[in-house]
Amino acid sequence: MRRLLFTLCALALSATSLAAQGFETRATSAYVMDFNTGTVLLAKEADTPLPPASMSKLMTLYMAFEAIDAGILNLDQELPVSAAAQAYGGSTMFLQAGERVRVEDLLRGIIVLSGNDACVVLAEALAGTEAKFARRMTMRAQQLGMTNSTFTNSNGWPKAGHRMSMRDLGLLSARLIRDFPQYYPMFAEKEFLFDAKEAQNRFNRNPLLGLGIGADGLKTGHTQEAGYGLAGSAKQGDRRVIFVLSGLDTAQARAQEAEAVANWAFRQFAQTELGAAGTVIAQADVSVGAEKTVGMELAEDLSMLIPTNPIEPLQTEIVYDGPVQAPIAKGDQIGELIIRPEGLPEKRVPLVADRAIAPYGFVDRMLAAATHLIARINAGPADTAS
Repeated sequence: MRRLLFTLCALALSATSLAAQGFETRATSAYVMDFNTGTVLLAKEADTPLPPASMSKLMTLYMAFEAIDAGILNLDQELPVSAAAQAYGGSTMFLQAGERVRVEDLLRGIIVLSGNDACVVLAEALAGTEAKFARRMTMRAQQLGMTNSTFTNSNGWPKAGHRMSMRDLGLLSARLIRDFPQYYPMFAEKEFLFDAKEAQNRFNRNPLLGLGIGADGLKTGHTQEAGYGLAGSAKQGDRRVIFVLSGLDTAQARAQEAEAVANWAFRQFAQTELGAAGTVIAQADVSVGAEKTVGMELAEDLSMLIPTNPIEPLQTEIVYDGPVQAPIAKGDQIGELIIRPEGLPEKRVPLVADRAIAPYGFVDRMLAAATHLIARINAGPADTAS
């Protein structure tokens, strides 16, 4: 395995890199991800299952959106409110047993008003009982790759065993945005007046909406055990960042920390064009070929999320099994470019041959063999020990 160490700037790939200033969050658990690339920018106790409070309502919403798309529910359908739904306290829509509520109103009641009762109405409509729905939530979470999530209810009401990791909440947030763009705008709504008698309960609890940082979702959460948390997302230009925080002491601390981490993620990192498809960045040695070397080029345009303020060259390496044996076809993968932005996961990029290299012809092989034989004769017999 041959390894070539080099800097991208020396090869006319136009980026240098600096280790981004790390974010020291006050949250006990945090997860920050660049949505477009999937690059994890921050992970603090991100895989620890914790009480998610109302942030777990995102799973109920995901399953409700799936049911709507599958034709099991429709937005104008009216669902009955049970005594079990009405019995929930905390944040509610103040639903009354026996009344019927449109699915679309229930969705907004969960997203904007954080209605515990609305979650139960949807859960009972989809599974018969909230307990059965919670088991389905757990199974569906596993299918989605959320391996540290277990649900015992539909809304995050404190109960033993009801747990999610911040990474799972981040993955779920990304799936909601990607899988259901037709419903996602509801998360940015600042208020929803369902009952004029309860007009004071109409404002979205997300403290980032309207701050001008591009925030457009997703869900806050708070219980005494969990502290204050937020699963959020913000979009600036072509970039979107997802961030999940938990375990903060106050609502004010949650608002300040969420805004700070969003600004940090946008300011400290940028999507950067490093090289165009067809850029030759190194030469590989060729064995038994008509040419001694072949160019190693980028097969596709190379764009990557990297820290912004340049101080040191971006650390890069090329690896390939060499010399590469002919024949070689143009476009054959013959190596790999490894890029290591400081503080971020490395990226591996395939490198391909920039041209075809034919093997030696018959005459070439004979001449090479003769040259080798003559060299051995001229060298004489090898010395032997007496």
